[in-house]
Amino acid sequence: MSNKHGHFHWNELISHDPEAARAFYAKAIGWTFDEMDMGSMTYWVANEGGQPVAGVMGFTDDMPKEMPSHWMSYLAVDDIDKRVAEAEAAGATIVTKPFDVPNVGRIAMLKDPSGGFIGWMTPADA
Repeated sequence: MSNKHGHFHWNELISHDPEAARAFYAKAIGWTFDEMDMGSMTYWVANEGGQPVAGVMGFTDDMPKEMPSHWMSYLAVDDIDKRVAEAEAAGATIVTKPFDVPNVGRIAMLKDPSGGFIGWMTPADA
C-alpha cells in the first residue's frame, strides 16, 4: 500500500461470490481475512503477514448485476478535489464525485478518456 501521489494505493475484489473468492485467495495465496461490518454490507480486508493488502466485497444493490466480478484499483492522489477537477478538464468522466470514508480517505470514481474505470483517493493517513 503506497500513499505516494500517483501510485496504486488499494485494490479490492468486487465479487458475485465473495465466499468463494476468499476461499480461493486463502488457499492459493495464503491471505487471511478480517470482516468489517459496513452497515449495509460486509467488507473483508485481506491480510498477508499481518498487513492489509486488499479488500473483498459483494455486489451492492446499486451495481449492475450483469457486470462480472472484477478487481477495482485506487490511485493515491495528493488532493482529491483538485485532481478530480484537473482530470475532468483533461477529459475524464466523473462517475462519483469525491466523498469521505471515515478512517480511509476521500474517494472519487472516474473513467479516463479511454473508458478505463478507476478510483482515486486521498488516503486518510497521507
